[in-house]
Amino acid sequence: METFKIEIQEFLSRIVEIEAENIDDAVLKVKEMYRQEEIVLSENNYITTEIEEYIE
Repeated sequence: METFKIEIQEFLSRIVEIEAENIDDAVLKVKEMYRQEEIVLSENNYITTEIEEYIE
């Protein structure tokens, strides 16, 4: 019998509205909010699961 590595990925997604001067500033603001855990994704933000062979 062989051993295989199988990767499981769960995808979460959430749309955040943010006021900013431009798109770059908006992305930076959201990244900082995420880093500071002001935005936390949960099971409510679940989109899909992919399961496939893991290739190193």
